[in-house]
Amino acid sequence: AGDGSGPAPGDGTDPPAPQRGLFPPTFSASEIKNKQRRHFMFLRWKQQQRKEKLALKKKRKKEREALGDKAPPKAIPKTIENQRVYDETTVDPNDEEVAFDEATDEFAPYFNRQTVPKILITTSDRPRGRTVRFCEQLATVIPNSHVYYRRGLALKRIIPQCIARDFTDLIVINEDRKIPNGLVLSHLPDGPTAHFRMSSVRLRKEIKRKGKEPTEHVPEVILNNFTTRLGHSIGRMFAALFPHDPQFIGRQVATFHNQRDYIFFRFHRYIFKSEKKVGIQELGPRFTLKLRSLQKGTFDSKFGEYEWIHKRREMDTNRRKFHL
Repeated sequence: AGDGSGPAPGDGTDPPAPQRGLFPPTFSASEIKNKQRRHFMFLRWKQQQRKEKLALKKKRKKEREALGDKAPPKAIPKTIENQRVYDETTVDPNDEEVAFDEATDEFAPYFNRQTVPKILITTSDRPRGRTVRFCEQLATVIPNSHVYYRRGLALKRIIPQCIARDFTDLIVINEDRKIPNGLVLSHLPDGPTAHFRMSSVRLRKEIKRKGKEPTEHVPEVILNNFTTRLGHSIGRMFAALFPHDPQFIGRQVATFHNQRDYIFFRFHRYIFKSEKKVGIQELGPRFTLKLRSLQKGTFDSKFGEYEWIHKRREMDTNRRKFHL
């Protein structure tokens, strides 16, 4: 640079280094025809996006710390749950009509402690090994439940026998290709009957870091997000399967968590680490339910009167519309 247009050698100034990892605003990895190069550039772009997001998060955190008490409240992120379409059947706990219905419905004797739950768990005709093991493990979760494997006996004949033997509920586990895929829950003697699609079944041996076998203590029951009249009825059906007086000394808890009309069942045990810290240990089994129909009375596939039926083409037009 003898003409003086650039920095002289040894003056301590170096030309600026080119920036790396920056992509133009209109960058699209799909325009790259080489598959390996396209995948590599996509990973770099995702990494850059994560760095920018993390840097923005740190910047906002410093700004909030500098403002102190004057910092604005944190913005609530938009999710499908909090953007849910309002349902006019949402239950108000202080509603007199809801309280009257609860006092006179089919589950009122249970909540008034006039009846003790007695459950019969049965299967579809000639069940296979996985369904059999699932029923056995489900019987260890629900107290005072009995497993019966039917062979060719119709449900219309089973229900009168259950009523005669003072069973309060009937659970039927259906299967397809040796995998449990359906659950029918019928409250006896007058119904209602709910039909669920079952998925994501995991037995105890398939759960990682599972605890020891459950004890015979009556578990605590937790029902989450059953907010509508329909969801309230389903929640009361699940609650009526367990005795009303849980034995908290056993530290066991059965959870029915409703999220976007999918009911997730988990069975845990509390692990008290100290006076302030508590953990949970899953015992299993676990499964997911999706309500297909709610029928008045006991099971009757031909002449039964339905209160609610899930119709996909009519009801699933809006992702933010939920029924439970």
